[in-house]
Amino acid sequence: MQLPRDPSNVAPVLAAAFPARLADDVQGVLAVMPDAGFGPIQPFEVEMQGETVTIPSRIYNEEPGADLERRLTGTQQVILHCLYSRHSDGLVRQRHLEQLVASSEPWVVPFVVQLAGEYVLEILEAISRGLPGLARPGSPQRRLYGQFIAENPAFFARTERRVVSYWSCYYRWKYGTFGTYPGCILLEAFRAAVAEQVGTPWPRHTPPPLTDAPRWAGQP
Repeated sequence: MQLPRDPSNVAPVLAAAFPARLADDVQGVLAVMPDAGFGPIQPFEVEMQGETVTIPSRIYNEEPGADLERRLTGTQQVILHCLYSRHSDGLVRQRHLEQLVASSEPWVVPFVVQLAGEYVLEILEAISRGLPGLARPGSPQRRLYGQFIAENPAFFARTERRVVSYWSCYYRWKYGTFGTYPGCILLEAFRAAVAEQVGTPWPRHTPPPLTDAPRWAGQP
């Protein structure tokens, strides 16, 4: 589904990707974003601390100039990075992911988890580097992602299936077993986070990992 092309209609669509309390900050970000020839497409819904947000799968806006970005507040810059992590160009997605992945803001989490279910291997590796806390039981980062997945089991299950699909389609030649694929290792880290949060093993929608698969980055 393609959403409205008219900029006056696109603004509320993009604002819906964030909690309502950020509405003014989102408007500040939208004011520096160039208009796009195509509206955002294929929105998906997730629950964020009791509030439903609707995030586009792709946007097509060119990036604003560095001078405009520097005028934004810290929160607004994170919002901008979240939106451009949904860009149609994979290099743009990766560049903005690397700026936001370490954020402790709960509303950043769905943007990162969605990227874990996409096909760019370098993005999976960037998530691994940016989330070292997933390897540490009880860490704030682990709690943050565990809480989000516990709130959104269907979204995470869909992400798992997408990871398997992209591995099979694009990377099976390089990683002959799913357990050695970086996407699988990332999913196992997410699964450990939510299992710790809820106190019970989390359902699996992928092939099981190998016992001798590579360990999560930073894991002892």
